[in-house]
Amino acid sequence: MAKAFRYSAILLCVVLVLLISGSEQLQSSQGETLLRIQRLLNYPSSLSSWNSSIDFCNSEPNASVTVACYEKSITQLHIVGSKGTPLLPRNFSIDSFVTTVVGLASLKVLTLVSLGLWGPLPGKIARLSSLEILNMSSNFLYDAIPQELSSLSGLQSLGLDDNMLAGEVPNWIGSLQVLSVLSLRKNRLNGSLPDSLSNLENLRVLALAHNYFKGEVPDLRSLTNLQVLDLEDNAFGPQFPHLGNKLVSLVLSRNKFRDGLPAEATSYYQLQRLDLSNNTFVGPFPQSLLSLPSVTYLNIADNKFTGMLFENQSCSADLEFVDLSSNLMTGHVPNCLLQDSKKKALYAGNCLATGDQDQHPISICRNEALAVGILPQQKKRKPSKAIIAISVIGGIVGGIALVGLIFLAVRKVKSGKTIQKSTIRLIAENASTGYPTKLLSDARYISQTMKLGALGLPAYRTFSLEELEEATNNFDTSAFMGEGSQGQIYRGRLKDGSFVVIRCLKMKRSHGTHNFMHHIELISKLRHRHLVSALGHGFEYYLDDSSVSRIFLVFEYVPNGTLRSWISGGHARQNIHWTHRIAAAIGVAKGIQFLHTGIVPGVYSNNLKITDVLLDQNLVAKISSYNLPLLAENRGMVGHGASSGASKDLSLSARINQDEKVDVYDFGLILLEILLGRSLTSGNDVDVLQDQLQASITSDDAARRSMVDPAVRRVCSYQSLKTMMEICVRCLLKNPADRPSIEDILWNLQFAAQVQDPWRGESQSSEGSPVAATHQPQLHITIY
Repeated sequence: MAKAFRYSAILLCVVLVLLISGSEQLQSSQGETLLRIQRLLNYPSSLSSWNSSIDFCNSEPNASVTVACYEKSITQLHIVGSKGTPLLPRNFSIDSFVTTVVGLASLKVLTLVSLGLWGPLPGKIARLSSLEILNMSSNFLYDAIPQELSSLSGLQSLGLDDNMLAGEVPNWIGSLQVLSVLSLRKNRLNGSLPDSLSNLENLRVLALAHNYFKGEVPDLRSLTNLQVLDLEDNAFGPQFPHLGNKLVSLVLSRNKFRDGLPAEATSYYQLQRLDLSNNTFVGPFPQSLLSLPSVTYLNIADNKFTGMLFENQSCSADLEFVDLSSNLMTGHVPNCLLQDSKKKALYAGNCLATGDQDQHPISICRNEALAVGILPQQKKRKPSKAIIAISVIGGIVGGIALVGLIFLAVRKVKSGKTIQKSTIRLIAENASTGYPTKLLSDARYISQTMKLGALGLPAYRTFSLEELEEATNNFDTSAFMGEGSQGQIYRGRLKDGSFVVIRCLKMKRSHGTHNFMHHIELISKLRHRHLVSALGHGFEYYLDDSSVSRIFLVFEYVPNGTLRSWISGGHARQNIHWTHRIAAAIGVAKGIQFLHTGIVPGVYSNNLKITDVLLDQNLVAKISSYNLPLLAENRGMVGHGASSGASKDLSLSARINQDEKVDVYDFGLILLEILLGRSLTSGNDVDVLQDQLQASITSDDAARRSMVDPAVRRVCSYQSLKTMMEICVRCLLKNPADRPSIEDILWNLQFAAQVQDPWRGESQSSEGSPVAATHQPQLHITIY
């Protein structure tokens, strides 16, 4: 009996141990995966603290190693070795290593830099289907870029610098629609670049320096967000590439360009760095490049530029370095380069009238200009007798034909007047009803944004009244969430078990369904990852005349509270991480971008507040409040608010730009609270804090960190924090024209997220870095 009791007790203990271990299996298996990675990397010193007892998800990050988790799943893994790390031993298998890494199935960010990895990059790394950032720079990877990477539809940044990759840039690279950074510097890649690069409308950085590329650069004018293009040390040419005008850095040095500069090069008003050195560019040097408003670095050395420089030529106040050496220019060095001690100017090897740097005789520059084909205008040749005879005969024939045409035109003039009037009327009508240029240009975003933004949502549909009554227990008070000027809000549960939010809007009896169907159509398009999206609608009718008495708008239910509650409210104890704060800001910015460009006409002046930003179970930010334009005949709908208030004297495109900057200011307020970790009390409070932020930006790192929420000030990297502060201050500028566009905001936020990556953040301590038609009323939808 006692023995049976002991066996039962032992069995019970075994079952308990299995149950406990089963509950911790996910975390344990991930820990084992990390320890296996440590072994496969030959126990690098940067991973010396890893052992079987460490809590990886709560380990202190440093410049070499960071493990970030969400709900006990590893979402970020950063391992950075020492610069110049040699190859791993001969028994290392890149295939086994990647097989182990893909066991961390929830990874969104993977950084494996300077670890001595060698071998062809296995395509199975694409099994990390959630991957958004992949950086495997400074290793010894070779062969081609694997085609399997084309399946990573969410990939935003791909960094494979300083490896030994070979072959061409694959054509499928253009299918990575959300890619914003493509960096392949210092490899052995060759061939021509694929035209599909022009499909990457979100691309901000294209870095292909120090490879073996050749031929013409594809037309990149469609890449309206491209800000950094680095093609140094290749064999591109001969023509200057076709580019957009938002470039901040353009490096074309050490290639085979031998054309003249196009006129649009002088309109790169955001350009800060321009390097055209060591090519064979010809033609006059555009001196207006010296006065581009943002330029700080200009290098045209070792080309064949000609032209005369003038002493009174103006320079940009921010210009710090200019190299005009080894060209064919004459004249005088501009005084703005000589009299400002902050500007370093090199100009030897020209034919300038100056004695402080070696110059050639002016005859050499003239002869060289002739040698490269820049010839003076030739004398006009006297035409031959044969050409004169042909011209006379042609004139006679042309005169006869002209007389015939006049005769026919006179006979048809009466009927022609009728046709002309109708044609002019048709053209005028079409012109008066057309959208402005910005609305039509923004329409290209729609299909892509709708396709990418609403992933995971059920199809928009019509709900019956009975279905909504069942979901809310006949609109019972237990389902009631609140009431405002726009009607009552209920929480409901559908038959499939999913929760929804139902807003009830009362209608005036005089308005039939046709009066608001355009409004319903607009709502059906508001489906995006970063909006509380519409799922459908339903109607309730008056019994006597079948007119609509109530509209029910059904939205997704977001259960995790507001962003404010996580930053400065009841959830603050959970210490939302810095990376999550940047991700939330990026989410809000993407939501605003969709409201502006995801539908035509766009939705502006949304009166955004941090309490209107909700977080779902994955801490994905969703905007729950926005304006909807209504047609003029819908004025009877209960709950419509004021319009954006734009001046009637402004053109439609000007009002679009002004209303866009209203939302940018509101976003700045949200970003300010994200940084400070506390709610804002008044407008005066905002002004004071903005001034303090501006002052801290130009001060030292300690001053900046003193401004930030104590919960995150120790974990945010230097450059990430500074970038967030800078974009916040710019969003809050008093003059709307000075505020950044939402695209610029997104680029800076994504940059802040990327440099938070410890090897690019903490280790760098140096300073661096369509609107509704006129008079339409607005319905401001606050979902809940």
